[in-house]
Amino acid sequence: MKETRYEPKELIRFGTALLQKGGLPVERSQIVAEVLLEADMMGHVTHGFQLLPQYLGELETGSMRKRGNEKVLQDHGTTVLWDGKRLSGIYLTCKALQEAAQRVQTQPLVLYILRNIHHIGCLAAYMPRMVEKGLVCLLASSDPSGRMVAPFGGKVPLYTPNPIAAGVPAGKDGPFILDISTSVTAAGVVGRYKSKGKKLPAAWLLDREGNPTDDPTVFGGNGGGTILPLGGLDAGYKGYALGLLVEALTSGLAGWGRSKDPKGWGANVFILVINPKYLGGKKALEREMGWLLTQCRNNPPRKGFDRVRVPGDRALELRKSMLKEGVVLDEGILPALEPWARKWNIPLPKPLS
Repeated sequence: MKETRYEPKELIRFGTALLQKGGLPVERSQIVAEVLLEADMMGHVTHGFQLLPQYLGELETGSMRKRGNEKVLQDHGTTVLWDGKRLSGIYLTCKALQEAAQRVQTQPLVLYILRNIHHIGCLAAYMPRMVEKGLVCLLASSDPSGRMVAPFGGKVPLYTPNPIAAGVPAGKDGPFILDISTSVTAAGVVGRYKSKGKKLPAAWLLDREGNPTDDPTVFGGNGGGTILPLGGLDAGYKGYALGLLVEALTSGLAGWGRSKDPKGWGANVFILVINPKYLGGKKALEREMGWLLTQCRNNPPRKGFDRVRVPGDRALELRKSMLKEGVVLDEGILPALEPWARKWNIPLPKPLS
């Protein structure tokens, strides 16, 4: 069966219109739609347009604030701390990245910490815009209201999957784009398998009693299950340590987190932007990383692999293809958005012929 494809601009129009009707100002609506679409084009379908119905629901209940501005708690030029006052996390993250990119033109690095903001979506989706500017970017996020991952050796959920992302320029051979959870998988992935009635690929979870399982129904609601730290049953102490590091970089440096027992889907965010011209230089960075990435890709693949990829290769290849040939949305996304479109009389996106 031929896949249905959509012009990216058409999907951005649709997403922007929905969010604007939901109460977000038009400029912020477009930013959110663009970042969600980036996630879909990079293959992170659990964090793309699939999130739109949830965002619209959060706007409707007031859990995501529609208007207003962040509160600047600290600004020392190279370090900035914002209280986001539960405004759109995607909008505030983009704003912070844009400001940081401007500030590092005259200084080596800038650190932004954002606290008390709404969900920020897919971390990898922010990276292309940074590496295209020749900047190195590190991004990490936690949700101090969520409990999904138990500490290694435990069985009661305590913290969230706490993703870490990075973007590093590598010239014509790059870039290197990393986006991983510090847990074995993300909550959205578990939810995706659960909604389809499928088992997980492996025992990524613990049930209420702490037994390993591939049954996604034990997670969420009253199931009492938890997601294992990255590394699983054998090496999960590594993912556990990384998860705690993200907590320190986000909630710890923000001075606001789980000890406050916050309510509502949200995020604390760590953003570090580095301008390589103040260190070894942009050309030298691209030379070193370009050489290494080329050697990685040229490494003889072992059995079961057609080739060796660099983190970000698949996502960027998919993104390039969808920008050229049209975006394929995961099944179920438009049907979930149709009631919202009907409610506000917004035309559904027209597929490419």
